[in-house]
Formats: sequence, C-alpha cells, structure tokens
Amino acid sequence: MYLPHRTWPELSEYFADESLAVVPIGSTEQHGPHLPEGTDHLIAEALAREATDRTGFCCTPPLRIGVSSHHRQFHGTMWVDAPVFRDFVESFSRNLTYHGIDRIVYVNAHGGNVAHLQEVGRRLHEDETAYAIEWMWDESIPGLIEEVFETPGPHGGPKETAMIMHIAEELVRGDRLGDARDGGATFDYDAALVHGARTFYDSIENSPNGVFGDQTDATPEIGERLFEAATDQFVALLEWLDDRPIADLLPERHVPPRSDDDG
Repeated sequence: MYLPHRTWPELSEYFADESLAVVPIGSTEQHGPHLPEGTDHLIAEALAREATDRTGFCCTPPLRIGVSSHHRQFHGTMWVDAPVFRDFVESFSRNLTYHGIDRIVYVNAHGGNVAHLQEVGRRLHEDETAYAIEWMWDESIPGLIEEVFETPGPHGGPKETAMIMHIAEELVRGDRLGDARDGGATFDYDAALVHGARTFYDSIENSPNGVFGDQTDATPEIGERLFEAATDQFVALLEWLDDRPIADLLPERHVPPRSDDDG
C-alpha cells in the first residue's frame, strides 16, 4: 500500500489494524558516466513498493537526499549534513508513531546513510518509541552477487547497474559501460589502507570517475534476478517483524519498575 496514493479514511483503516511502515531512503549523487544520480533512491523505492504490494504493508514517500558529501566533487551530487539527516529521519519516524506505527524498516540503498539510520533506530529504541531497523538489499543476497559478478564494486558497479537496467533501463547509458569500468577503479579496501589506517574521505580519491567494479558484466536479466531475490528476502523480513510482539522488540528493563507500595 503506497501512502501517497491513499485517502485519509483508507489510511485510518490501515492504522487501526497494522503497526508497520516501510520507508524507502536513498540519495541523489553521482553514479559514474553511465547511471543516473537517482540510482539509490530509485532502487530503494522499487524494492519497497514491490514488497509492500505483495504484503499489504504501508510504504511512505521516499526520502531522496542522503548523506553524500563524499561525492561532492562530482557535478549534481546533493546532500544534507549528517546531523540534519539524522534529525529529519527521526522526526519523520516519530510522525509515523503518532499514527500508531511502532515498527519501521528503512529500505536504504546508500552506504553513506547506514550509520546514521542505525543511530536513529537506536534513539527510538532507547526511549521505547518504536523498533526501527535499516535494511540494504545487497547485504541480503551476498551469495548471489558473488555468483553473478566477478567484480561487483561497492558503488556504481555492476550490481547497481543491473538493478537500474531492470527497474528503469532507459536511464542507463549503455554506451558508457566500458568508460565506467576503464575510468573507475576496482575497489580493494585493504589496499586503500596505510599501515592499517583509512586515509581517504572522498570517492574521487579512489576513483577518477566515481565508480568501482566492472559495469560491463551487468544485464537486465541479472538485474531481475537480484531484484526478485532481494524482494523475497525483504518480504520475509517484514513478515518476521510483523509477527513479533512489540514487547519482545523493546529494550530489556535494567531495573524492574517500582510500584507505589515499594516506597
């Protein structure tokens, strides 16, 4: 169920019976010479919409701007500062709890958002407002990604390229896949460390065109396999979460609550 397409009386019926909401979150940032800047939020929204169509859970509008300042040297990248992002997502989430939502899944397709979404989830959990967790599609199907790609790349690589080929193939510059591979980098995190220290901050310091991996390995057919496998994983997560009593999801009591008779 897509919230922006429903009326408030229809939504009142949903909130009377259900307490789970899905929030697609991505970014608007460079994804090399071959993919659109909206790659992350397009993937997040497509997965969220498909999974909620299958299950009937509520999907909110997508949040399309994330923590992306590490891509700022490339034209068109948009971002908000991390504290602003955290506060906005927290406020947005508390808005959902006002309507009776007590469990939230952030369908996140941008690595720069991960730590900040987890921090928001921790805040909501600690004050027992809601149980909010972050989910990334590629982390749900690592075995399949390793099976279909020799060099997946962490950003703008064949896995994201294949997903966009499946979701919105008209947005992929197919004639630039070779340029993306040849002008980018094969990401080796260990090789980027100096005596064990992470010495880089911005994407351009590791990749001249901002992307990693071999994009020429991507096809729409592989994208469909990834999309279906990730959706299956996400549907299973939503059903698992919906089945949990909220008491089991909230923090363990450190000290039992006192009664008036305890003095």
